[in-house]
Amino acid sequence: MTQIVPLNKETHKSLKVDARASAAYGDNQRFAHVIVSEFPQLVVHYPLLFSKDANTGEFYCGAMLGFDEGENLFLDEWRDLQFYRPLGLQRVPFYAHGPDVAIDLDHPRVGVEDGKALFTEHGQPTRYLQSIIWAFQDLKPGIEVTRHFIARLLELKLIEPVEIEAEFDDGRIINCEGLYTVNQDTLSTLPDAAVVELFRRGYMRLCHYMIASLKQFPELARKKNGRILESTEGLAVVRASTHG
Repeated sequence: MTQIVPLNKETHKSLKVDARASAAYGDNQRFAHVIVSEFPQLVVHYPLLFSKDANTGEFYCGAMLGFDEGENLFLDEWRDLQFYRPLGLQRVPFYAHGPDVAIDLDHPRVGVEDGKALFTEHGQPTRYLQSIIWAFQDLKPGIEVTRHFIARLLELKLIEPVEIEAEFDDGRIINCEGLYTVNQDTLSTLPDAAVVELFRRGYMRLCHYMIASLKQFPELARKKNGRILESTEGLAVVRASTHG
């Protein structure tokens, strides 16, 4: 259930929101929507890829956070504020409401006693709420820019499926399906006019970010292997204590 209402400094003056990264609040996503203005912060940690919306079939940009459904290998770094967290997850449980901000009062983040206040005693937005307002200032135009970026790449046939296969220390082999990346061969053979156009629109830089981000796959696999090792060691300890 959702109860989305416009945020009001009088009605919601004492409301608090738990802003921490948590699987319980929906941060346990294998693949998170992102906008192109986030690419510079995202590329240093996450593979950046395209995928298709299951309902509409439209392409969108996303950051890969894990290999299994419901797996986010970066939750610890997000809790410690070490790594950048995508805006689409940062803004939950808030929504755009015209030029203003709305909130989902039924979201489990809302009303947590030790959460972050939204308004000061003088009715002004706190630093936390101000960060949400700034996030929407980036998100709203960023969604449109990202849509135009994807549309132009599709016109130039620059999006292709990517096959990702990873083998882990527990013997499992995972094939990541439904993911796409920039076609480097097509990119390198574009006519000069198209290259200049992509450069001037900032799209060439975005393509290079996505290509460079593919180097994050080995690190992502190492993180998952680390989790597998931790769980195996945990089982060994339990067995030792059980049979001790």
